[in-house]
Amino acid sequence: MKNTVLHKANTRGHADHGWLNAYHSFSFASWYNPERIQFGMLRVLNDDTIAAGMGFGTHPHDNMEIITIPLEGDLAHKDSMGNAEVIKTGDVQVMSAGTGIQHSEFNPNADQRTKLFQIWVFPKYRNVTPRYQQITLDVTEQKNNFAQILSPNADDAGVWIYQDAWFYLADFDKDFTKTYTINKVNNGLYVFVISGTIIVDDQELETRDGLGIWDFSTIEIKATTDAKFLLMEIPMNQ
Repeated sequence: MKNTVLHKANTRGHADHGWLNAYHSFSFASWYNPERIQFGMLRVLNDDTIAAGMGFGTHPHDNMEIITIPLEGDLAHKDSMGNAEVIKTGDVQVMSAGTGIQHSEFNPNADQRTKLFQIWVFPKYRNVTPRYQQITLDVTEQKNNFAQILSPNADDAGVWIYQDAWFYLADFDKDFTKTYTINKVNNGLYVFVISGTIIVDDQELETRDGLGIWDFSTIEIKATTDAKFLLMEIPMNQ
């Protein structure tokens, strides 16, 4: 039988540090909710707004797949692998932290905020050699479509990670409906609404709502307004 868990936008953790306004779908930093630790191998979904000229100083990670999706503005990135890049709206960045990396992230613009999703996924393999990847998406592929932005396969569309996960971005017109089919048996799907309203399996989701679904093979998604959303197909156990 299909199972679901609903996370309304107003139930997320929230921390306003002035320079950083962050909403947490899952327990993070000082926000802890024992019922919101993770969804399968999806550990973190942070919805961050970084003030102009501000950012995160150098800090470490290991054994985590870290995906960053800018929504507005730019993010300057530097890391211990020697990468110094700026990721922009329409880009996707991934780091396989593996045996350990250090990196910093900041908003390089003096007059514009940066909004982004940062997502952490537990890896399939521990202690891999750290790696970095960044691509620019063709956003036109998202119109009334599930545009793949991440997979386990280096040869597929989007970035790749060390996990049997598939991510998609979608930009649906009002009343458009499409069926999602799971890629791997025993994976689950976490749907997160960027803007607008959609119906997933008879459950209405509004802006910044999240819905986790597992034990299913296909699911219908309908937009009741113009809507943008992120689909994250994730193993439910390792």
